[in-house]
Amino acid sequence: MMLLAACAPAQNQVASASAQPAAEFDFVGWDGYLGGSDSSQYSSLDQINTSNVGQLEVAWTFKTGEGQPPRFNPVVGGGLMYVITGDNNIAALNPANGQEVWRTNLEGRIGARGINYWQSEDGTERRLMVLNNGMLRAIDAHNGQLIQSFGENGQIDLRDALPEGSVMPGPLQTDNPGRIYKDTIIMSLPAGAYDFPSAPADIQAYDVRTGELKWVFHSVPREGEFGYDTWPAEDHEKFGGVHNWSEFTVDAENGIAFIPFGTARYDFYGGNREGDNLFANSIVALNAETGERIWHYQIVHHDLWDFDLPVAPKLTTINKDGKDIPVVIQATKHGYVFVFNRLTGEPIWPIEEVPVPASDVPGEKASPTQPIPTWPEPFTRQSFTEDDINPYLPEADQEKLREGLKTWRNEGLFTPPSLEGSISFPGHNGGTNWGGTAIDPVNNRFFVVSRELPLLIKLILDKREEAQAAMPNGGGDVKPYKSPVNFLLQSNGMVAVKPPFSFLTAYDMDTGEMLYRIPNGEIMTLQEKGITGVGSQAPRGGPVATAGGLLFVGTATDRTFRARDAATGEVLWEYELPAATEGVPAVYEVDGRQYVTIPVGGVGHFAGGLGLPEPGESQYMTFALPRQKQ
Repeated sequence: MMLLAACAPAQNQVASASAQPAAEFDFVGWDGYLGGSDSSQYSSLDQINTSNVGQLEVAWTFKTGEGQPPRFNPVVGGGLMYVITGDNNIAALNPANGQEVWRTNLEGRIGARGINYWQSEDGTERRLMVLNNGMLRAIDAHNGQLIQSFGENGQIDLRDALPEGSVMPGPLQTDNPGRIYKDTIIMSLPAGAYDFPSAPADIQAYDVRTGELKWVFHSVPREGEFGYDTWPAEDHEKFGGVHNWSEFTVDAENGIAFIPFGTARYDFYGGNREGDNLFANSIVALNAETGERIWHYQIVHHDLWDFDLPVAPKLTTINKDGKDIPVVIQATKHGYVFVFNRLTGEPIWPIEEVPVPASDVPGEKASPTQPIPTWPEPFTRQSFTEDDINPYLPEADQEKLREGLKTWRNEGLFTPPSLEGSISFPGHNGGTNWGGTAIDPVNNRFFVVSRELPLLIKLILDKREEAQAAMPNGGGDVKPYKSPVNFLLQSNGMVAVKPPFSFLTAYDMDTGEMLYRIPNGEIMTLQEKGITGVGSQAPRGGPVATAGGLLFVGTATDRTFRARDAATGEVLWEYELPAATEGVPAVYEVDGRQYVTIPVGGVGHFAGGLGLPEPGESQYMTFALPRQKQ
């Protein structure tokens, strides 16, 4: 393993496109998950714009077959589009007509949300970097064959670089596809078991050509490393979690990888892990060349709510007080937008440490304060009371919720888990989630798709001897308390909170002002009753902004793909899909024609009990303007 001394951020110049900011990022292509390693979810293409988007029509479709409905963000590189099939393989398509060119013959799972495309400077070498059953594999993008010279027989077991003494997990499979930086593939490890002892979820970097390990960053600091003292020393090597399960961002211009980390295990009880638990729930800026920490900011201390950081940070350069400031923007599950100078980590607007409720669970020592941004305004509601009960629930369900709210702990956003049950809202499946934000770096608009899903956290003591023996640093009052997952879904399949169930929010990042916050989609069963404007239930469709002034967003519970005016949120075009859509569209061009491709399939997240019609076939659907007549 190569560990280098700290150095100045490296520079990587990328050819700039028209209609893009001064920073040297490529917004023309779509050669990586979320558009590229910058995670912008922005395209500088403007052939489709506010004046003609109403003419969009289906250009082609590609059926993925039986199996898991696609959530995979298509990647376009080397003249081909790469998508996932129902049988967990990668298919290469002609991006102009959707015809299949080749298909892999992998066995087992591959990352469900995306992959990485890399090519050499002269374009002769083209590779797809794919995580398959915990093995990082290099695939020849020309033909779909494994490249045997990579690693050992074309693969690397991510467990091989785990520190000595770690809890050894099964194959380290995750839906986070990692990121390409120059000739390096940076991978985030999953946390392993959903339990107290856990594998460390480190960040590992490998040479794209050879598979040689370049560097490792420990998400739970080892002895002698910064942050080690924020954990108990007893059983230190058994603590885990702290996984970047979602996605992350590379600032190629400055050579920085921005990693949004997750929660320490166990998610809802931390009596055995007294302290702030770095680098859990932190955005960490790493030198992409060496893996060394440049700066960090912990967004939740000693997390007890599973408020991990679920979306890739977004990059732009704002103008504040007459100065241009390069910033990184981190949205959260609990509804806040944190904004930092991306070179120094200095907050752009003040963040205050605010007192929060104490825990009454034996052995638990909740953090007395939590960081709250003074600006921008949050994009979700952050309290759930009797007045917020969903009026579209059966009366018996409403009454049961009213009774529960009389006894559950419910003291606001950071109400700690309890033995009698505590309300967490917007909940650990609320706020924003993977693929849920986009940045327009020309107009400095930041877009957030969010949802609200109350959670009841009721701790129960696991009395099994093996559970207590497996708990790191346990004993005395510190015992393995766990909680079943209870999203308070009601008898008609709906969430407990009143509409809007989800929002689309836009911010002007030069000022931090909220431009609009509007319901995002509908629910088909309510539409049939003439009830609209409620927002889709638990959407997982990510937004994409374009230089044409558009914002493309799909929603699942109304099976609709929309193009909105990015400045106002007004719907300019919509298309009824044959099934749900979850994931992020891809925007690209072939031979001067602009296309938008979206994954379609299944019923949708938390939508199974709503009584929606059976979904149509899983497929990728691609839209374009009508061809010009010659």
